[in-house]
Order: sequence, then C-alpha cells, then structure tokens
Amino acid sequence: MDYSRKIAERLWNMPDKGELESHREETFIDDIIQKSHLEKRLLSDLSDIKTVFDGGAGCGRFSILLAKQGCEVTHFDISQPMIDKAKDLAKKEGVLDKITFVKGALEDLENFKDKQFDMVISFDAPVSYTYPNQERVISELVRICRKRILLSVSSRLGYLPYLANPIQKNQFILDENCNDPFVKWCIDNRENAVSSFHFKKDEVEKLWAEGLLGGKDEIAEYENGGTPWCITYTFLPDELKNILGQSGVKNIQLAGPGAYARTIPHELLVKIMNDPKQRSDFLDFCYDFDSNPYVCGMGKDNLVADGMIE
Repeated sequence: MDYSRKIAERLWNMPDKGELESHREETFIDDIIQKSHLEKRLLSDLSDIKTVFDGGAGCGRFSILLAKQGCEVTHFDISQPMIDKAKDLAKKEGVLDKITFVKGALEDLENFKDKQFDMVISFDAPVSYTYPNQERVISELVRICRKRILLSVSSRLGYLPYLANPIQKNQFILDENCNDPFVKWCIDNRENAVSSFHFKKDEVEKLWAEGLLGGKDEIAEYENGGTPWCITYTFLPDELKNILGQSGVKNIQLAGPGAYARTIPHELLVKIMNDPKQRSDFLDFCYDFDSNPYVCGMGKDNLVADGMIE
C-alpha cells in the first residue's frame, strides 16, 4: 500500500476528526468562502441530476445539501468517524434515507460501474492525497460519471505563498476566543513563527517544479506511530484541465476560491463576516471574482474544476 494512503487512513480515522471537521465553517473564514463557492457552483445546474457520487465526502456538507435537493447520494469516505458524523447530521436534516454511506478509498473504485452516477463530486482535495495515483483516480471518477463532474484539488500556485508566510492561517481566524485547538496554536505560535522564519528559495522552487508537499518526514513520522498530514500532490491549472480533457471531460471551467479574500487583512475580513449583509454580498462577489480564469490558480487552497461528460 502507498504511504499516501496509509497516512491518509490514519489521519482521517482519528476519533475526533468527524467532530472537528464538522465545525470548520464556524472557525475559519477561508473555509466559509470555499464552501460557499462550491455550494453556489453545485446548485447552478442540477438539471437531470438524480444520482450523485460524493468522493471523500467527509461530514456530509455536500451529500446532505444534494440530498435535500432530492438527489440520491452515495457518500464515500475513507474515515469511519467522518461517516458516523455525516449520518448524525443527515438524520437531523431528515435526509438519511436519501444517502448511502460507503467506507472506502478513492484508489479503489472498481466496484462502481461505468457512468453509474449522473454527477460525481470530490471536494476539499482528497484526490491530491492519493499521490502517486492522482491521475488514475481522476480518470476513475470520470469513468463512473454520466453527465457532470466537479473536483477540487490542492492548488500549487495557491500553496506556494504559504512557504513565504508561516502565519497565513491567522488571517482567516473568525473568532480568536473560540475553543478550537488549532486556532489557539496559530495564535500562540504566531510570534515564534515570524521570528524564526527564513525564506528558503530551494524549497519554493522544489514545490514549483514537483508539486509535492511532504514525503520523507511524513513517512518517518508515520513509522514512529504519529499522524502526519497527508502527502499531498498540488496541481497547476492547465495540468488539471488537461488530465480531465484527456479523460473525456468537456467545457471545463476552473476557479480558485479564496483568491479575492487572501488580499484582505484579517481585521477587515472579520468585520465583513460578522455583518450579515456585508457577509452575503462579500461571498457573492468572491464567487464571481474567484471564478475568473485569470485568478483560478491563486485560490486559498483549492483549485476547482467543473465539467461535462458527453
């Protein structure tokens, strides 16, 4: 088994993962923006969409949304804690009977038939965690899709600024007084992160050339019993578009959620998000701006692709 898969299984199956992930939109502004973008994109065209495959479906954010639209959804995830949380949330929303829950890895989709689902989605970059099998996984997701496919993968251009900004996540903290442990870590570690920072050109150029985040250090941590972040392959816009095109996807549109927001200081983002009218207007404009093909690569974390199967 590839280390990427073994690390992903251990990380996402941590007992508290389901609960923590279900609160991301209450904690970080960039997550709010990304989920809002994906929701708008999804709901823009559900004509003739009756069956959906949600790959790497997590806590059910989009499975539940689509089930509430009347779709029959297959919720597919590597993590049992995530599935358990998704079931709880689906029950509360009254759509448990519209969702089939399946535990599995995106590398193993052979049990699904060609064109089995009207629409296939995979959000928050689970495809990027399947390195070195990411291209095969994309082709498999296309294979089981009949009409429309939407993917979000880790963005190489979006991640490159991280290597020159160790406090980038602080910009998007919505409530600094919340009890989220990662928020507390970001705040407590800020001064040290700035004082110890040194720009390393070789690391930036390596990510630029290879697109890979993680490797030897993550494998060593895993072997020592730890739970490192997944080894992650980051995509360039043209690269993702070409892979999808070669697999038979047409009319591909790319977007970079968070491209506009990353230009705005933390204090102003918080002010905007705490006012309902400003927040609604801001999210609408972010969707339009971030959908412009000229900025798609500079989304906060993810590169989004939306295309049709003919």
